[in-house]
Amino acid sequence: MAINSRIYEKYNKEIKPQLYKELGVKSIMQVPKLEKIVINMGLGKAVNDKSVVKDGIEELTKIAGQRAIETYARFSNASFKIREGMPIGVKVTLRGEKMYSFLDKLITIALPRIRDFRGIKSNAFDGRGNYSLGISEYIIFPEIDLDKVKVMKGCDITLVTSTTNNEHALALLTKFGLPFKHLKKEEA
Repeated sequence: MAINSRIYEKYNKEIKPQLYKELGVKSIMQVPKLEKIVINMGLGKAVNDKSVVKDGIEELTKIAGQRAIETYARFSNASFKIREGMPIGVKVTLRGEKMYSFLDKLITIALPRIRDFRGIKSNAFDGRGNYSLGISEYIIFPEIDLDKVKVMKGCDITLVTSTTNNEHALALLTKFGLPFKHLKKEEA
């Protein structure tokens, strides 16, 4: 399957050779790459209102360009009024061309639409080369019609890379164009 995405072409023509030189890996196959993007949306009011789950699936499907699925509670929790098996969220996993087109849309359209945006944190890696980004209002995506939004929801976006090194993953995502705000070390 051939991937037609400008960000994928940029990865193969520019980013991959640059990272090969900069990271000092032994083989071009060891250069980190993006494997998948997982988008999760928790639905806090889904316990009481089943239409929130349906709306969440439709909205996340519009954002991702791929059908979203429900996620269910794995165990009961009386304080949250949740029983095992109840729908509590929706998620979608993107790979291939849809992954690269979503990343392009996230970098060029969605992130700049965040109010008072000054960059994303560069320390949100999990220790295995994966980056997680939380978005408090999913209305930054152009596919969402503000007039049809009943409940404001947020979402979590996880970028899964092929490397286990956080520094290599940071270099890869920086080359893709993610706008990191580099933390300044305060001198005492």
